Amino acid sequence: MPAGTKLERGAPLPKTERPIVFYGTSILQGGCASRPGMAYPALVGRILDYPTINLGFSGNALSEPEMAELLAELDPAVYVYDSLPNLNPSQVRERTEPFLRTLRKAHPRTPIVLIENVIYTNSDFVESRRVSAAEKNSALLAIYKKLVAEGDKRLSYVKAPALLGDDGEATVDGTHPTDLGFRRMADTIAPAIRKWLKH
Repeated sequence: MPAGTKLERGAPLPKTERPIVFYGTSILQGGCASRPGMAYPALVGRILDYPTINLGFSGNALSEPEMAELLAELDPAVYVYDSLPNLNPSQVRERTEPFLRTLRKAHPRTPIVLIENVIYTNSDFVESRRVSAAEKNSALLAIYKKLVAEGDKRLSYVKAPALLGDDGEATVDGTHPTDLGFRRMADTIAPAIRKWLKH
């Protein structure tokens, strides 16, 4: 190399892809991750090499119509809906379908990935948690099937069993994932998103 020449890392290329938008609870927010980069939306972003927006609201992902309208103002590559842990079964039945229809009306072609309520790792000992999660997941699945039957071909559905595993090692409190739990969630959810992305 000629004298005075320097080798330096080049500036990163600007990202031009529309982001993946995640909406959900303190789980999605990464409330008990060791650092922000270990929340599952961040992990998914790195797995897929895609920008992400994490709209996780601790205790407040209640699928209100106003929130649906705000999310509909965005222009994502994919929506990920992971709101069930903050809802009770009645709220899932009452709010989820209108929420999804608001997104679909604004974005007829944007894929939406629906995530079941995690199976809480203490469900074997707390029957009310097991029953509630099962009711919510059943309601979400019924909504998904209804929308697909109506012709919505841009929906994906992620079932709960693989999200945290069954060894009891994936949460700090039965609900909120450790880094291990987030890795399992990311590895399960990323393929459901990848199918919709164009690289």
